[in-house]
Amino acid sequence: MNHIMNNLSQIKNIYQNLPPLSTLKRNKVLSDLAQNLKNQQELILAENKKDLLLMNKNDPNYDRLELTLSRINSMIDGIYTVIKLKSNLNKTLTNKKLPNGLVIKKVATPLGLVAIIFESRPNVTIDVFTLCFKSGNACILKGGKEATLTNKILVAIIHATLRQNNLPECLCYLLPNARKYTNTVLSATNIIDVCIPRGSSRLINYVRDNARIPIIETGAGIVHVYFDKEGDIAKAKAIISNAKTRRVSVCNALDCLIIHQQRLNDLPQLLEDLAQRRVVIYADMASYTALTNKYPSDLLKVADNTSFGTEFLDYKMAIKTVSNINEAIQHIHTYSSFHSEAIISENKQAIKLFLNKIDAAAVYVNASTAFTDGGEFGLGAEIGISTQKLHARGPMGLNELNSYKWIIHGNGHIRS
Repeated sequence: MNHIMNNLSQIKNIYQNLPPLSTLKRNKVLSDLAQNLKNQQELILAENKKDLLLMNKNDPNYDRLELTLSRINSMIDGIYTVIKLKSNLNKTLTNKKLPNGLVIKKVATPLGLVAIIFESRPNVTIDVFTLCFKSGNACILKGGKEATLTNKILVAIIHATLRQNNLPECLCYLLPNARKYTNTVLSATNIIDVCIPRGSSRLINYVRDNARIPIIETGAGIVHVYFDKEGDIAKAKAIISNAKTRRVSVCNALDCLIIHQQRLNDLPQLLEDLAQRRVVIYADMASYTALTNKYPSDLLKVADNTSFGTEFLDYKMAIKTVSNINEAIQHIHTYSSFHSEAIISENKQAIKLFLNKIDAAAVYVNASTAFTDGGEFGLGAEIGISTQKLHARGPMGLNELNSYKWIIHGNGHIRS
């Protein structure tokens, strides 16, 4: 592992000595990357298919790993969106003159070497490079073994694009996928500036517990939707179906429906689409009774202690019955991962209470949690969904990859 650490040190040195690049130059590189990805679509799909052949199709991560022409085009569209975005890089955020004559500026700066440890989703490779490059950072990628060939071909295309523009390949460095190199990243003090894990709660917990470098948590999504006693049933049916089944393997997918006890009679109608999609329901006793003989018996289970607080990443969902909104809020407080939470209600006071009390990166009113995504938020792409409160929260886009420094101009000033 010493040679990997040496490589990282060399990358840091090259990065620190790289001449400043104009926004025009950065956008040119990204435009070339988009075109090169388009030109190599068939090769990307061929390498991705090799990875897919080694994974069980019933594995929830299969969907995360799979690339299609549509998904590659979405990656390309994301690059063009980032090109159009204004970067804060080197932007003066604050400029003021103090009474003593000192001029103080707060200027946006890159984070530096940004390490991303991620699982399954190869689109992360393109998203991360695009955002890191535009914001003035270099990226260190540590993907999962399930996406080995896909990540390699995507990084090869990135490297070809960098060479095409007379820039060092090491601005995007792909680590070997062996698990031991995760610890190399986490112990690279004074080299890697920040690590951002993307993946399962197991991966994120491991990174948090073992990192000797700063990290930004992009937590697992344990997502709740509360259907209030004054919720609209048509809205609720569409939202629940979309949040649960649009893509079950993503972090913003619905895991637990919380329903007011006065609306239990509406539960079979609310879940009609889920029944058609063969979603397994883990129901508490009140909702189990309401669904008996009205939901496929082979898909209806009694909830146990493991049903709540679980990120299913599958065609599975828990149901919790509550007697009032405060009980719903308390349930979310107990099990939330601070990712995305939603209320379906027409009651303004209930909505206001929910928004004030629920502490999550994204809180929704009468809308699907599927929108928690950098692209949907107009960021072009995302590094991840930060569930912490320091530095960044929610979808991390271009400007979340900048920190800042204070620049102070004086004229022989000294402090008494």
